Amino acid sequence: MKPILVTGGAGYIGSHTVKRLINLRYDVIVYDNLSTGNAKFIDKNAIFINGDLSDKILLNSVIQKYKISAVMHFAASSLVSESISHFDRYFQNNVINGLNLLYCMKKNEVNNMIFSSSASVYGEPKKIPISEEHSIDPISPYGLTKSIFENILKVWDKNFNIKSISLRYFNAAGADKSVEIGELHSPETHLIPNILLTALKKKQYLSIFGSDYNTKDGTCIRDYVHVLDIAEAHILALNSLIKRKESTIYNIGMDKGYSVKEIIEIAREITKINIPIKIEDRRTGDPPILLADSRKIKKELNWKPSHSDISEIIQDAWNWYISS
Repeated sequence: MKPILVTGGAGYIGSHTVKRLINLRYDVIVYDNLSTGNAKFIDKNAIFINGDLSDKILLNSVIQKYKISAVMHFAASSLVSESISHFDRYFQNNVINGLNLLYCMKKNEVNNMIFSSSASVYGEPKKIPISEEHSIDPISPYGLTKSIFENILKVWDKNFNIKSISLRYFNAAGADKSVEIGELHSPETHLIPNILLTALKKKQYLSIFGSDYNTKDGTCIRDYVHVLDIAEAHILALNSLIKRKESTIYNIGMDKGYSVKEIIEIAREITKINIPIKIEDRRTGDPPILLADSRKIKKELNWKPSHSDISEIIQDAWNWYISS
């Protein structure tokens, strides 16, 4: 196969997917401006282009030069809270820059895209678990930009025959077994990294936002999936798209949830550290329970997550943190 362009390939999920592509002997071009990605996470066997998707001249030249056959599009701004205060930046990065990418793909007759979407497009769940048929009603600007771009992809499929598969992640977690790459955000907003940072005394305590939800222990329940299993889902989606030439959407989750307190207790067992906590007020827009219905991708692509036992997820994340 001709080379794969991976935008945002220096980021968390992007870098893990690049490594998997390289292991399968794909030629990979990583295109990233390193605004949130980490150059150290880029596989040494990939070609790295330091570029922004707003630069259509550079982007077009890269697609032409390397004869790109398909795109995995991870590049985006992705903090829910930040999207509220900087909606203009999120619209630019997640929608306008995505359109730039599509224009360059069209110009060079590249007709396959795997899009990194989000479960945030669903908004407040009306039914648990959440299937792909659930209504789309995002409550954050971040989720809105993801849903807008999904709709743009439908238009480009219909009018320009650019086929796409959108993968709606629930909660990505864990790290590569090699401990060479892991989860590193600034600021860090995800639960498992913040628990482990607290264990390492890089945070004074872990904030729990609300302990009076209508759940088994009063804290929110979420669906966690290992980043390695997410990377594998991208490979299966790419192979399916090239073979079948059919656009579609898949949830990526484990169909099983754990409460905040349960995750903390498992982390305490793994780290052997009594992680301090502080109960805070609820955050606006936090649903009590978010669980994926991922039967579609399991049935259609035979996706079999093999690393997403919650203890394995936390252990791999911990291994990365203590080695980095």
